Amino acid sequence: MGTDTDASALAAARAFAESVAAFLDAKMGASLLGVYLLGSLAHGGFNRRYSDIDLALVTENGINEATLDAVKAEAAAVSPEQATKLSIFWSDRQFTVGRFPPLDRVDYLDHAVALTERERANPTRPTLQDIRAYLGGAPFASWGESATHFARLDTLGSNERKPYLRALLYPARFIYSWMTGGMASNDAAVAFLNRQAVPGLDVKLVEAALQCRHDTTDPDHLFSARAVLPRQVEACARLVGLR
Repeated sequence: MGTDTDASALAAARAFAESVAAFLDAKMGASLLGVYLLGSLAHGGFNRRYSDIDLALVTENGINEATLDAVKAEAAAVSPEQATKLSIFWSDRQFTVGRFPPLDRVDYLDHAVALTERERANPTRPTLQDIRAYLGGAPFASWGESATHFARLDTLGSNERKPYLRALLYPARFIYSWMTGGMASNDAAVAFLNRQAVPGLDVKLVEAALQCRHDTTDPDHLFSARAVLPRQVEACARLVGLR
């Protein structure tokens, strides 16, 4: 395990994404404006165990459910394992429909890597106020619920290791995006967090979660810290005025 394994996993994820993009190109033709990599495959920090494969689909008028189902079926046929990691963001030329939250729109504007492109659509950039309104809504509420859930667990199931690690890392991602209006890798977000003064936040726990992610190991050795998670939520809430 190491650099060669990471490089192989990155290449495999990229090849999988390219296959899905080629399928879309053939199926949709001129109505497909572009297919792009987002997330860690675009802005760095891809992890063979913990990263998703984020794809952005931009079309003339959006995508119907039948097409989305066909994409998912094709992805599963290409690689059942990689298909479980696939996360699809999509919208029309004006970015007025579909699934494309403000923060992912920023990621598209700043970091998107084209897999196929007929025309680059450029949506209006979400303002810092837009980003904060978004982050302070469903994403923050979801993290709070996740923190409460994990704090109450007696054991960590195998299917909960990835979301647990994400819950531990989320303060860095949240604060980075709240303060800057941007999106970056986990490494950049944790580095940014280290330069902030966040009273009551256990930054060492966030750093330990990042190291676990780098090592692609189970976060079981961090499970004893689960009771800290609600306090992490409260610390972030106080910092940004959500409490």
